[in-house]
Amino acid sequence: MGGAVTLGLLAVWALHDAEELATLPGWLRRNVPALRERFPAVPEAVWRRAESIDAREFGVAVGVMAAIVAAVSAAGHATGGRSAAYQTALNGFGLHGLVHLAQAAAVRGYTPGAATSPLLVVPFTLWARGRLRRAGVLRPARPRDLALGLGLAGAATVASHAVARRVLGRKGQCVEKRF
Repeated sequence: MGGAVTLGLLAVWALHDAEELATLPGWLRRNVPALRERFPAVPEAVWRRAESIDAREFGVAVGVMAAIVAAVSAAGHATGGRSAAYQTALNGFGLHGLVHLAQAAAVRGYTPGAATSPLLVVPFTLWARGRLRRAGVLRPARPRDLALGLGLAGAATVASHAVARRVLGRKGQCVEKRF
């Protein structure tokens, strides 16, 4: 399997996360107060955590995630796309794009990641899966496999932010906003 399919995951992820890097910290600052009122069932701890993410933490977290995506892309490339880690990450990436679109629908407007999800994330995932299928190396995507992909994407996100907080000496506490 060529690099466009396997290493393309890293390239498309980088473009997608460039959008998030450019928009997320300011978007959170501007929108969390209204979202807190609109969605009162969301636990207050979630809103406090969202408000505490500044551009530095988000940038470090994106760097950590870059290492994860680079590793699974390299594994995919080294195995001709057969790597279970690569295929799970590819599934998780595509599903996470759908989550961005659902978030935008829920808030009835733009959310960070919503612009590149329908233009890059979802189309790339479908294209790459099609190429893997035609090459005879795509593993079947059962519901539990899709749940695993999305769960691992979520876990990688949480881990990336935990590493970022540790690197920045924050140890999980809320910090003053520095947007």
